[in-house]
Amino acid sequence: MRLNPRTLSAAVFAMLLMVGAAGCKKKIPVATAPPPAPASRETPPPPPAPRAAAASISSFTVEPRSIERGQAATLRWSITNATEMSLDQGLGVVQANGTRQVFPSNTTTYTLSARSAGGGDSKTVTVDVSAPPPPPPPSRIDTSISGSDMLTREAQDAYFDYDKSEVRDDGRTALTHDADLLKRIFAADPSFTVAIEGHCDERGSAEYNLGLGDRRATAAKEFLVQLGVPADRLTTISYGKDRPVCTDATEACYQRNRRAHLSPAK
Repeated sequence: MRLNPRTLSAAVFAMLLMVGAAGCKKKIPVATAPPPAPASRETPPPPPAPRAAAASISSFTVEPRSIERGQAATLRWSITNATEMSLDQGLGVVQANGTRQVFPSNTTTYTLSARSAGGGDSKTVTVDVSAPPPPPPPSRIDTSISGSDMLTREAQDAYFDYDKSEVRDDGRTALTHDADLLKRIFAADPSFTVAIEGHCDERGSAEYNLGLGDRRATAAKEFLVQLGVPADRLTTISYGKDRPVCTDATEACYQRNRRAHLSPAK
């Protein structure tokens, strides 16, 4: 079949347009992943471990600062962050918070030390001790009265606060009187010995009160010895709550039972 020249020209022109259109399309770039960051040549060191807190003595005081020989002073302290805590002058290991009654015979400085892995701390306090006034002349010894009768008639009890074994001010007065009495009794009867009884009120277990009574008797004995009473003439015994002098469930009755009492040793 013979093509019409006009038809042939139109077909060629259309083909040329299609080829041109195909050549003009934009190529869409293919997305590529960014190159990996170069590896570090050194690994950073781990952060340092936190340092242990240093021991710190928050407070260390003594009251009173000045006493007469034979009297007591009370040390008080508060410590934080410590693993080892101690007082010198032979007092030894202590707790982080506490008190301790001392009877120095001369002016004495006490050092409280606290330590931990992070560091230590220490503080000192000083108790000034002066000589007591001279004792009055010894009274005439009445040999017609036995030591047991004198003790029963004249000895005074030393009373204590609840759950405490420190000698109070009124207890010091009572024991000072007792020290003079014992010196007279021992002078009249060199073989006489005295038992210091520790007593408690009814609160608490029997086992705990036996220990508390023992601490009270020991505190009274130490005070008497500081006043010159021979230690080998004194013994201690604890009755805990087993021998009350009063059985009412009142504070006044409890106070009467918290005591150190002197009796002839058996």
